[in-house]
Amino acid sequence: MSAKASVFIATSLDGFIARRDGNLDWLDEANRTVPAGEDCGYAAFMNSVDVLVMGRKTFEKVRSFGDWPYGDTKVVVMSRTAVAFPAEFTKCVTHSSETPADLHRRLSVEGAKHLYIDGGNTVQRFLNAGLINEITLTVVPVLIGDGIPLFGPLEKDIKLIQLTTKIFDCGFVQTKYAVV
Repeated sequence: MSAKASVFIATSLDGFIARRDGNLDWLDEANRTVPAGEDCGYAAFMNSVDVLVMGRKTFEKVRSFGDWPYGDTKVVVMSRTAVAFPAEFTKCVTHSSETPADLHRRLSVEGAKHLYIDGGNTVQRFLNAGLINEITLTVVPVLIGDGIPLFGPLEKDIKLIQLTTKIFDCGFVQTKYAVV
């Protein structure tokens, strides 16, 4: 059985996941408006995931935050070049230079049921390969004008079905889509 592949990500209203230099200051500022105890569904989502697939740049950004936020969840870092991992990550973080299709196939054969795909380039590659089943997009009410876009050029249109939309008191709007 093929693993489900999902995206769970936030963007600015103009569609950027970070500034050009990778800075997330706009998102950090917006997160300060989120009421205590509200995680916008993130914990429930992470509890459904058994493998997180991210790109090297996303891995490096997450490492810059300090504490590793994913615990023992298996993480695969996609990069065309080898990635060095600190010793404390050797049990849960691995590297892959496989194509999205090959990685998805391998993880499915290994028993993965739900993959979390994260990082702009990685999401775009999985979308273009037709491997994303669901996208949960949280739009933050800020325009940053320029940055790293979540979506890029597509080989063909990708049709979506809106499943749910939730408006949070802090102004975030989260919509979950099924990929047709």
